[in-house]
Amino acid sequence: MLSPVIGELLPLTLAIAVSPLTIVAVILMLLSPNARRTGPGFLIGWTLGVTIPVVVFVLIASALPSQGDSDGPDVTRAVVQFVLAALLLLLAVVQWRRRPQAGEEPALPKWMAAIDSFTFGRALGLGLLLSVPRPKNLLVAASASVIIAGAGVPIGSEVVAIAVFVLCAVSTVLVPVVAFLVAAGRLRQPMEALRRWLARENVVITTVLLVVIGVLMLGKGIGSL
Repeated sequence: MLSPVIGELLPLTLAIAVSPLTIVAVILMLLSPNARRTGPGFLIGWTLGVTIPVVVFVLIASALPSQGDSDGPDVTRAVVQFVLAALLLLLAVVQWRRRPQAGEEPALPKWMAAIDSFTFGRALGLGLLLSVPRPKNLLVAASASVIIAGAGVPIGSEVVAIAVFVLCAVSTVLVPVVAFLVAAGRLRQPMEALRRWLARENVVITTVLLVVIGVLMLGKGIGSL
């Protein structure tokens, strides 16, 4: 059955979808003079950067030895899930320790100041750089791959599950880009307000999501035993 797999994947997509700095980046691009080129370019790069690790990790997870007795414990997958849970929770601690002190303005990446001069190609490259090498995205992609590969569904169903995961994970970039292309004038002010709030609360949002996903993966590991 594919629906239980998708049901387990949806919470994981939040850790990628609700990525404050990524949303801030796409908003800045949509507010820039080259919005109609940089917005789609960033979306394509971000989508590729989310898709590639999931596909690779599913192939790797499919090669893991599985428990022959479906009613017995799957120790291998449990160990993988425990390790992923520990890494997610560790990353949450690291994120929280980097939070700005009271009254301190959050530090934003220097490349954000150059977004107004971005081309389609640079925006696409930034989308890849913000997605592929990020530890949080890689851990979530690995967690999703364990769920997909461990479900024992046909290859076609795995492809559908991956597609649903990617679509949900990139939705917070996809929706603003499409909406801006349709109604740019009316969205400038709300986008600017959202950008300021996300920049301020980036660490808190990311930390909470990592803890939630880490606990979910810990529960999956316990369930595999």
